[in-house]
Amino acid sequence: MTTKVIDKPHTSTRIMMVQRGIAKGFPIMLGYLPIALAYGVLAKQAGMTLTELTLMSVLVYAGAAQFMGAGMIAIGTGAIEIIVATFVLNFRHFVMSLSFMNRIKAYKLRWKVPLSLGLTDESFSVASIHTKEAQQENGAYFYAAMMITAYTSWVSGSFLGGVLGDIIPEALSQSMGVALYAMFIGLLIPSVKKELKLVLIPIIAMLTNYLFSQFLDQGWAIVAGTLIGGLVGIVLIKEEDESS
Repeated sequence: MTTKVIDKPHTSTRIMMVQRGIAKGFPIMLGYLPIALAYGVLAKQAGMTLTELTLMSVLVYAGAAQFMGAGMIAIGTGAIEIIVATFVLNFRHFVMSLSFMNRIKAYKLRWKVPLSLGLTDESFSVASIHTKEAQQENGAYFYAAMMITAYTSWVSGSFLGGVLGDIIPEALSQSMGVALYAMFIGLLIPSVKKELKLVLIPIIAMLTNYLFSQFLDQGWAIVAGTLIGGLVGIVLIKEEDESS
């Protein structure tokens, strides 16, 4: 009887953290579903099977990289170019993971590994706002619930989009490609409003992609644009930090 009395508050705290995590992950879920649907439709009509496009969401779990990968598959790009391009595009995840790991350094390894795999731009932003949970009892359940909510919506939305890819007319599905550009613009505008010169990053990346595409495969041109755009971003951000 004594054991049950001691365990009850511990269990209640765990449930409360899960509930809070789901609540904080719900807005992410609402944002992921339409983009995941668009990805699923475009990936299906790019030639990927329902299993392949769903597994990409399960294993890669990176919206921009998946859109880019599906687009590169559609134009017949080789596997090496796709791997290199998505690796470069997702390199920021290493930085986010290191930052998040520093916040939860007191957690055991069995928590650190899955939580780092669940990080995306959106879940990292939410986790960065809710820092006190890292110090609270059963705080790991808060982060886990938030990330699982977002992850489940992305995978299920991708699957549903793949199913709809066989139903929606191709002319209509092509218009859904605007979701990728809308997502990039949404990520870009806040940074540009803060520092106007950062608009040079996408402009230089686009020009690089165009120039390299004149004498290289489209896949390698995308890789070159991603690399050079990223290097320009590093230089600009470094200059901003030094001037501040």
